[in-house]
Amino acid sequence: MSSELARRVAFGVVAAPLAIALVLEGGAPLAALLAVASALGAWEFFRIARAAGQTPFDDIGVALAGLLPLLVHARYLQLYDPNGKLSTDEIGALVILALLALAIWRRGVSGKPMSAVATTLFGIAYTGGMLSFAYAIRYHEYAFAPANLSLAGKSFALPSGGLLLLLPLLTTWASDIGAYAVGRTMGRHKLIPSVSPGKTVEGAIGGLVFGVVVAWLLTQFLLRPTAQLDFRWRPVGVIVVGALVSIAAQIGDLAESLLKREAGVKDASHIIPGHGGVLDRVDSLLFVLPLSFVMFGWLLTWAPA
Repeated sequence: MSSELARRVAFGVVAAPLAIALVLEGGAPLAALLAVASALGAWEFFRIARAAGQTPFDDIGVALAGLLPLLVHARYLQLYDPNGKLSTDEIGALVILALLALAIWRRGVSGKPMSAVATTLFGIAYTGGMLSFAYAIRYHEYAFAPANLSLAGKSFALPSGGLLLLLPLLTTWASDIGAYAVGRTMGRHKLIPSVSPGKTVEGAIGGLVFGVVVAWLLTQFLLRPTAQLDFRWRPVGVIVVGALVSIAAQIGDLAESLLKREAGVKDASHIIPGHGGVLDRVDSLLFVLPLSFVMFGWLLTWAPA
């Protein structure tokens, strides 16, 4: 085993169980994880943007991206009321105006003020905004009853919202694994070589199949019997969810590759041993999480035993 592969495996062995534990725990630990990932992801995005010739407000963008999941957490703790005196729309408007005002002094005419403001706002929304949907899924309105999981004759109480959030996460990982495995063993036809030379049509199909199968297995043997959650129009609903999650995951991966291609960089950073940067690990989830939240609003239903 190469040292690079050994680092990848070692990191995965530690990071995967920790991430699952924080998802199940929810609350402040999950919000903290999302805040850190958002801030690091924003820092990497602005690093890519600067390599592409943009001049974002890195410090402000990183701070605001990290604050977004904490703001969502405050909303669920009822410490912040978006329907109160200062709504989320009003906060967004004030941020835009503040950045435009700041651009007058910190960028000027020759400092690309338009692209600086636009890149900063996009980086905040792309990282902190999209990752915040994980918290919203964790506390979905249908995931209110505790889930009872029976293993080896013992019963364990788990939060149904945590199990619901694991569905898009594990389906995304399965799709990535399926695309990689099928692409390496059977890949013949390039998907979009100008964006990602290593991806193949066969790999994309393999990822789609793996995603649908894992989504069905998780729903059939975990969500439905333990959390009493299911999708409408069985089994069509769960097939649609699995397929769209896989498609979104693959598009998310391609989208980040597109940004890196423009900037001429291979990895978002080298923060994670053997894996590149945070964005390289969560790029699929930036598409999957908001789409899953929308799909759950349409298709998720309570399924009492």
